Amino acid sequence: MPDMERLTTIEIEEKLARFFNYRQNIIVPNISWGFYIHECDLLILRRSGHLLEVEIKVTRADLKKDQRKEHGHIDHNNRIKELWFAIPEYLQDSIDCIPERAGILVLSRNNDMGPHLNCRVIKEARVNNQAVKLCLDEKLAIARLGTLRIWSLKRKIIDMKNGRKRKRINNKNQLKLFQ
Repeated sequence: MPDMERLTTIEIEEKLARFFNYRQNIIVPNISWGFYIHECDLLILRRSGHLLEVEIKVTRADLKKDQRKEHGHIDHNNRIKELWFAIPEYLQDSIDCIPERAGILVLSRNNDMGPHLNCRVIKEARVNNQAVKLCLDEKLAIARLGTLRIWSLKRKIIDMKNGRKRKRINNKNQLKLFQ
């Protein structure tokens, strides 16, 4: 990858949160439990009650590996209205690995404005007009999963300030924070 600095997943997540407007929508990273859905890199709950899924890929190998996922980014409860893939511009030559129904967002570093990223749509997502809106309990479950992230991050900041390392949590269902 000549002359292009690799983008990190966390940089892409932050840019996508702004792109999809976290002030208007509930945007939750890394949903893997608690909502009875396959693992989602970003799940976006729109005010309309519809969900969008964004799959983030930063390497060619991960993009190719995604094709072998059993779930195929299909929610068996039919709650996903749009599927998007977000990739760095250096992976544009691998878009044939992305499902046909998925929209494609390409991110690149904006060298004129420091560390900021640009995000552009190169293909719109195919809209699932059969997708059902979330009920109130499902909306609250998504919001709850999002707020769980806040307290984990605050604990991490406190621990970093105090020079402590956190113990690694190996069980995804384990919510207890270690000190």
